[in-house]
Amino acid sequence: MPASMQADRGTHQRAARRVPLRSRRWWPWLKRTLTVAFFALVAALLISEARAVDWSQVFASIRSAPLPVLLGAAALCVLSHLLFSCFDLLGRRYTGHRLGTRTVMAVNFVSYAFNLNMGALIGGVAFRFRLYSRLGLNPGVITRVVSLSMLTNWIGYVLLGAISLLWWPLVLPADWKLGGHALQFIGVLMLAAVSAYLGVCAFARRRTWAVYGHKVKLPSFRLAALQVLMSCANWLLMATLLYLLLRQRVAFDAVLGVLLVAAVAGVITHVPAGLGVLEAVFVALLSTQVPKEQLLAVLLTYRALYYLAPLFAATLMYLLFEAGLKKRAPGAAKGAPSG
Repeated sequence: MPASMQADRGTHQRAARRVPLRSRRWWPWLKRTLTVAFFALVAALLISEARAVDWSQVFASIRSAPLPVLLGAAALCVLSHLLFSCFDLLGRRYTGHRLGTRTVMAVNFVSYAFNLNMGALIGGVAFRFRLYSRLGLNPGVITRVVSLSMLTNWIGYVLLGAISLLWWPLVLPADWKLGGHALQFIGVLMLAAVSAYLGVCAFARRRTWAVYGHKVKLPSFRLAALQVLMSCANWLLMATLLYLLLRQRVAFDAVLGVLLVAAVAGVITHVPAGLGVLEAVFVALLSTQVPKEQLLAVLLTYRALYYLAPLFAATLMYLLFEAGLKKRAPGAAKGAPSG
């Protein structure tokens, strides 16, 4: 090939390589701009809605809550956080690491409290990786524990969502334009997903799979069933807490359905703690049954009990963790085999 043609070919190849680099430069900026615009729109909508609320009635409704109701709600909050703190015990059984039960539950509690208030990336992942790694677990084991815990949380959600859509469908606002048949179809898909997961865990002969270069081991059917039962119980405890704070003015199945919708809305919007999203969904779906001010009073009480009080306790526990871990010798932690 003549030297001039080789030079032209080299020039074209370099130009072709430069185009994707230039195109990649503007993409992060566009993504950030769209994200900021989205949050600005959400904030504007929330501020607009907040201006229409009689906040004096909201705070009066909070003050009028009966003490037995608040004590019962606090007890349900403790039970829910205690149950969720057991999710990582399933991860211990799944991976075979040897950390103690109280240690695992404490790490799980701290992570869940920060997860609720600051998002899954900070609470569900970062706190677990920091604490478990300092306790002697290797990154591979931690990844499997975190993955199984997240799966446990959402597998029960999917099953309850399927039941809710198929047997207790919500009455949605007319402008949502989502018919009953569409909701039932989604419910069938969700039920099929849970059934498929349990079926694979029960009957698959091949127990280890390679996914993007990582080995994924299927849990046993017994472990998968425990995931479903524990997760469903936790979501039901949260719904019962709200049902109690609402003083049974709304049917339990409706409260559960709205909670499930609010949970997935919070995940989609990526707003830390679902701030404003939870309230917006409950007001949109239940304001015809309960006055808006009373709904907001219930939700603010729910946030104080389920989000803020555990966060305060988790912060103290985390500081104690850090202080205790600094005193430990580098090789003193009882971790897991490097598998």
